[in-house]
Amino acid sequence: MHDKLLKFIQSAHPFNPEEIEMIKKYFEPVVYPKNTVIEEDGKVPQYLYYIVSGYLRLFHFDQNGDEVTTHINCPPGFFTSYFHFINQTRSEENVECITDCELLRITKDNLDKITQESDAMKNFSISVFQQAVNYNENRSKELAVLNGEQRYLKLIQNYPEILQNVPIQYIASFLGMKPESLSRIRRKLIN
Repeated sequence: MHDKLLKFIQSAHPFNPEEIEMIKKYFEPVVYPKNTVIEEDGKVPQYLYYIVSGYLRLFHFDQNGDEVTTHINCPPGFFTSYFHFINQTRSEENVECITDCELLRITKDNLDKITQESDAMKNFSISVFQQAVNYNENRSKELAVLNGEQRYLKLIQNYPEILQNVPIQYIASFLGMKPESLSRIRRKLIN
C-alpha cells in the first residue's frame, strides 16, 4: 500500500531513502468495510488518512438531526477533518467510509515528527494543507454562485467515477440539495 503513497508524494517532492523509510514506518496500513465511521464527532480526530482505494465522506448532523455531507474524497489523496486534526480540537464532523477502503494513516504526533526531521515532508505537508484550504475556498464559492445543475455538472466533469461509487443522497447533500432535486436535474439532463 505504501507504493501508491510514495508515488503520490514523490511526484511533487523528491525524498531520500531515509525519508522513505520514515514514511513507511509512520504511515500505518488499515482496511475498513463500507459504512464504517472511522472518526466520530465530539472527539479529536486521531489520524490523517491517505486513501489508497475507496471513498470517504465528512459529515455532520444539522439542527433537525439530518446528515449533511460536507466533503467526499476520491482516491488518491489525504482526508480528515483538517482544522481539528491540525489544532487537535474536538470536531463536530464524522469521517465515514462510503465504500470498502484501504487507507494509510498517521497520527498528529508522528506527522509532526516526520515534518521536523524531513524538509521534503515538511514542504509536502504544507502543500497538502494549502490545497485543502484552496479546495474549501473554491467549494464555498461554488455553493454561493453556482446553481444546483451547474454544481452537479462540474462534479461529474471533474469526478465522473463518483456516480458509480457514492450513493445519490450523499452526492445531493454534498451539492447542497435534496435527493429529489438532484433526481430532477439528472432526469432533465438525460432528456
